[in-house]
Amino acid sequence: MPDLPRTSRVGQIGARRRARELCLALVFAGDVGRQDPGQLLKQTRSIMDMLIEQWNLDRDEVAKLSPEIEAYSRRLAELYFAHSVSIDELISRYSEGWTLVRMPAVDRNILRVALAEMLYVPDVPTSVTVDEAVELAKEYGTEESGKFINGILGAVAREQVEEDQ
Repeated sequence: MPDLPRTSRVGQIGARRRARELCLALVFAGDVGRQDPGQLLKQTRSIMDMLIEQWNLDRDEVAKLSPEIEAYSRRLAELYFAHSVSIDELISRYSEGWTLVRMPAVDRNILRVALAEMLYVPDVPTSVTVDEAVELAKEYGTEESGKFINGILGAVAREQVEEDQ
């Protein structure tokens, strides 16, 4: 199979990864800015436009990837907002020594997005969700964020497996 031309790093990464990043921006804005979920979802396109600029997408990539990025990020955000109480309780239960308010905001919101996907999007393998969350943590969190995120998501995943047996 011949190598396909690579127009940018974003095209290689794919729409779903960028959708998770957009969802993180939405959930983070809601958390830190204490914005209403309905108002946040109305801002999806404008926030995505800012991220697209940051990602250096060319016109073809924008045309090709934007609909999927926007749709999947809205889906994840809506799932988190619909299940925020149970997701936050789960995070609190597994984050030994950390309350939600003491936890770095980026870590807290990466966990929220990942758990919304892990628990309510059955067509995405748990391992993919965990890997993607750890990558977001490496990009946006602290030096320890990746380990922290991986530990909590791994514990939740193990609990899910035990419940399914």
